[in-house]
Amino acid sequence: MHVVVQHRITDPEKFASMDAAAVGAGGPSGSQVQQFFPYKDGSAAVCLWETGSIDALRGYLDPATAGVTENAYFEVDSEHAMGLPETAAASA
Repeated sequence: MHVVVQHRITDPEKFASMDAAAVGAGGPSGSQVQQFFPYKDGSAAVCLWETGSIDALRGYLDPATAGVTENAYFEVDSEHAMGLPETAAASA
């Protein structure tokens, strides 16, 4: 499944110092971040994950970004979405 995570940044300095690639690489087994879009003004960011479980992703990201962002999670309706990247399972 694809999950969009909206990050409301509460500590812009700490967020800017975080290694987004490292956070993305450390996700739960079977999960990978596919896209990352930080807002130009530094107030928020949105990322797209492929994951087997929204709860497992939440259990990883919330502690990894504690005190830095407040996160909201949305499962993507892939039947009606446009522009989703090919899933890792389909490309393997």
